[in-house]
Amino acid sequence: MPINVAINGAAGRMGRMLIHAIDGETDLSLVLALERPDSVLLGQDAGLVAGIGEIGVPVATNIEAATFDVLIDFSVPAATLGLLETGAVEGCGMVIGTTGFNAAGLRAIDVAAETVPIVMAPNMSVGVNVAFRLIETAAKILGGTVDIEIYEMHHRHKIDAPSGTAVRMGEIVANARSRDLEEDAIYGRVGDTGERTQPTIGFHSARGGDVVGEHTVTFAGTGERIEITHKAQSRSNFAAGAIRAVRFIAEKIALKEKGLYGMENVLGL
Repeated sequence: MPINVAINGAAGRMGRMLIHAIDGETDLSLVLALERPDSVLLGQDAGLVAGIGEIGVPVATNIEAATFDVLIDFSVPAATLGLLETGAVEGCGMVIGTTGFNAAGLRAIDVAAETVPIVMAPNMSVGVNVAFRLIETAAKILGGTVDIEIYEMHHRHKIDAPSGTAVRMGEIVANARSRDLEEDAIYGRVGDTGERTQPTIGFHSARGGDVVGEHTVTFAGTGERIEITHKAQSRSNFAAGAIRAVRFIAEKIALKEKGLYGMENVLGL
């Protein structure tokens, strides 16, 4: 039996890539392609929207239009939380790639994970998650001997800054130093800022063109500098990671296990 998958945000950049990815997998079946109620693509075949030909799944706005096992959500926080509030994933599971949640939104996801299995990650790229581990190692070894700055760039259409991936990198650094990111983060600098102080973590965001995503964490010491960089050249790597997360959630459903998981759990890091 294939894993029945629903996608929220199916007509978006990531949604279309996910439709492509699922179409190439024999153990997955796309049964529901969701979009917002005002989308001009409602009713159109999701395969045609994604450029792969007809697949018999129309773009819809009704979560109850089909029965699914796992819902993949790459949309916006309000849409993601709205689905959780309606109990749309009750008895199923969810893979969340949406970023930009506030504290209340994150708490709502924690509560939902008490009843269903959820994988949530700001970046589902396997390469990025390897970079996370390298950043953690460097932060633990270097400790407070270096200054840490995080740089990210994305396409002009991205609406949140810094990116969820950059924030996660900052959290990893802060945790490795036994610090609180909310206390240490500095978002950009302008004017007479004075000398840089320890243990601040600087964030810098750029937006432009069609850049898929670039992240660099710089560990700047005296006489040397270490930079850990990840550059995404296509969204296909994010889709591949999401597919692995779907299979992970399907296993949790079969075992009747609940909880909130990250890509480190999916990848066994």
